[in-house]
Amino acid sequence: MSRSHLPAQRPVAPRGDHTAPLPEPASSPAALPPEKPPTAHGPAADKPDGQRTAMKGPHRLTVVAGKPDTQPAKPRDAFFDNAKYLAIVLVAMGHAWEPLRGDSRAAAALYITVYTFHMPAFIVISGYFSRSFDASPGRLKRLVTGVAVPYVIFEVAYTFFKRWANDDPTYPISLLDPWYLTWFLIALFVWRLTTPLWKIVRLPVPLALAIAVLAAVSPDIGDDLDLQRVLQFLPFFVLGLVLKPEHFQLVRRREARILAVPVFAAALLFAYWAAPRMNAAWFYRRDSAQELGAPGWSGAVMTLAMFGCSVVLVACFFAWVPRRKTWFTALGAGTLYGYLLHGFVAKGSRFWDWYDLRWLHTPLGEITVTLAAAALITSLCTPPVQRLFRFAMEPEMKWAFSRDAAEIAGRGGARPS
Repeated sequence: MSRSHLPAQRPVAPRGDHTAPLPEPASSPAALPPEKPPTAHGPAADKPDGQRTAMKGPHRLTVVAGKPDTQPAKPRDAFFDNAKYLAIVLVAMGHAWEPLRGDSRAAAALYITVYTFHMPAFIVISGYFSRSFDASPGRLKRLVTGVAVPYVIFEVAYTFFKRWANDDPTYPISLLDPWYLTWFLIALFVWRLTTPLWKIVRLPVPLALAIAVLAAVSPDIGDDLDLQRVLQFLPFFVLGLVLKPEHFQLVRRREARILAVPVFAAALLFAYWAAPRMNAAWFYRRDSAQELGAPGWSGAVMTLAMFGCSVVLVACFFAWVPRRKTWFTALGAGTLYGYLLHGFVAKGSRFWDWYDLRWLHTPLGEITVTLAAAALITSLCTPPVQRLFRFAMEPEMKWAFSRDAAEIAGRGGARPS
C-alpha cells in the first residue's frame, strides 16, 4: 500500500471557545491579578501606571484607577467554522469516491473537481489564522502540543493499524515518511514555523509560487517529511497569510454567490472531459512532473495552472459557505478530529475489500457511499468524540515545558487552526 494522498485540515479551535465560563464578578478579589510589579514580559508591561490587564477565560479585565472594565473576547466567526466543516465533509467524500472512479465517469469528474479546491481551502484558512504566529514561547508550545505531538501519535497509530488490518507486520514506523493523512500535520508545522519569514519578505505569494514550481520539476527531493507536498501546497498557506477580512467580505456578497454557479458548472464539465485523459495524481502534489511520467517543463505549467484554478474554485466555495450559525457551525472546531480519525475507516474499506460489493458501483451505491462518508465525518467532529480523543489531539503536557512557557501559553497562545 503506497503512502496516500490528501489532506483537510486541520483546523481545530482552542478549547473552550464555545463554552468558556464567565469571569468572576469585578468586585471579587479573584477577578484581579495578584499584586506584583510590571515586567517586560508580563501582561501589564505596556500599560500606564494604575492600569493592568488580567486574562481570565474568554474575557479581558482592564483595571484603570481601581475601576475594572470587562471587555469580551472577540467571538468566533461562524463563517470560518462553517467553511472548515464543509471542507472536511468534501475530504471524506473524496476518499469515498476514489475507488468508484474506474466505473463512473461522473464520480471521476466530481473527484477531480473537489480535489482542485478542498485542500487548498483548508490550507488558506490555516494560513489566515496563522497571521499572528510570532514564534513566541506560548505559541511554540501550542504548535508542539497541537500539531507535532498529534503527528507523532497518529503516525504511530496508523502504522500499527496498517500492520494489523493489512496483515503487514513488518511495516516500519517512520516519523520522516508520513503515511496517509498525517502529511498535513507535518506540513502545517513547517508552514507555521516559517510564518515570520513570509511576513517580512516582499511579494510573498509569487515567491511561494516560485518555490512550488521548483519543487514540481525536482524529482530528487525525496519522500522525507512529504516535502513535495509541503512545498507545492505552500502558496495556498502564504495566500492565507496575506489575506485580510475585507477579502473574505468580497466573496460573501450576493453577486459572488450567483457567479459561483456557472463557474462550478464549467469546472464540472471540464472535469468530466478531463477525467479519462488526465492523471489525477497531479492534484495530490506529492510527486514531481518527472515522477508522473511527464516532461519537466510541464511541472511548472501545471503548478501555475492548478494554482489559478484552485484559487478560483476556493473563492466560489467560500461564496457558498453560510455566514450565519447553523446546526453544523460548532462542528467546525472539531474538523481535525474528523480528518485524522476517519482515515482508519477510509483505509480499512480498502484493506477489507468493502468496494468489492458490485452494488456500490451503481448510481444508488455511489449515492449511499457519499451519504455514509458525510455522516461518518460529521459524527467524528462532534464534542463527545473531541472529549474522548483530546488526550491525543490537544494534550496539555505541562510536564514537558517550563513553568514560564506554560503560563505564557495559557495567556495567549492560540491553538493551530
